[in-house]
Amino acid sequence: AEFFWYAGGVPAVMESIRGNLHLDVMTVTGKTLKENLDDIARTNFYDDRERHFEGTGLRKEDILAKPEAPIQKEGAVAILRGNLAEQGAVIKHSAAPEEMRVVTLKAVPFDNEEDAINAILHGGVHPGDAVFIRYEGPRGSGMPEMFLTTEAIASNEELSRSIALITDGRFSGASRGPCIGHVSPEAAEGGNIALVEHGDLIYIDIPGRTLAIVGVGGERKTPSEIEAILAERRSRFAYPEPKYKKGALALYTRFAVSAMKGGYMDI
Repeated sequence: AEFFWYAGGVPAVMESIRGNLHLDVMTVTGKTLKENLDDIARTNFYDDRERHFEGTGLRKEDILAKPEAPIQKEGAVAILRGNLAEQGAVIKHSAAPEEMRVVTLKAVPFDNEEDAINAILHGGVHPGDAVFIRYEGPRGSGMPEMFLTTEAIASNEELSRSIALITDGRFSGASRGPCIGHVSPEAAEGGNIALVEHGDLIYIDIPGRTLAIVGVGGERKTPSEIEAILAERRSRFAYPEPKYKKGALALYTRFAVSAMKGGYMDI
């Protein structure tokens, strides 16, 4: 963050993509965005900060790549879809190790973050597992950040390169490893993430933008067989009691839409 500021910070980013911005919008300064950027360019704002690179061996371009020479051809975030996330799920694939970009893992589901953290810290999760944390979406629990779980995984060098975390909860921008969040529909809405059972085979294909159940009990199944299995599980599914029964969170979890639709209240 410090070097980002030396490189010009957000104003420098906006300047580099100004051709894609609505420059005529009014801002809180009382001037348009174009006027703000022009005012900054007329000062020593950028030069004053760039001097901090002296002696570091770095250049501004090492921190803020130019649009014509990006670090990678795609952005840092991708939307995955499949029978596990029919409305979508989010992954910051730039933080995922290369060996986890296309992988099939074994499901280990938990119905809350606390149980998942306990399993990770005490040997209940192993390389090749897909750790599920469900009922942590907008309707499940207000959609808290799965910060402690991601840190527990990231601090374990073996697990951070060999397991995935899949949740209808959310992550911060500081998450590391193959973390897939915002799975929608969420478990509290009856999404298929609620139907995942221990030992299901979970296929993650980041380049192909896919997140799907492809097997049961360690055995691969055809798409039609998976569909039938999920239908049978759904016939036995029962919605859990609401986590919050009064107060603001009770109202929110009752009326919230899915994370992929914005998590707002639809009243």
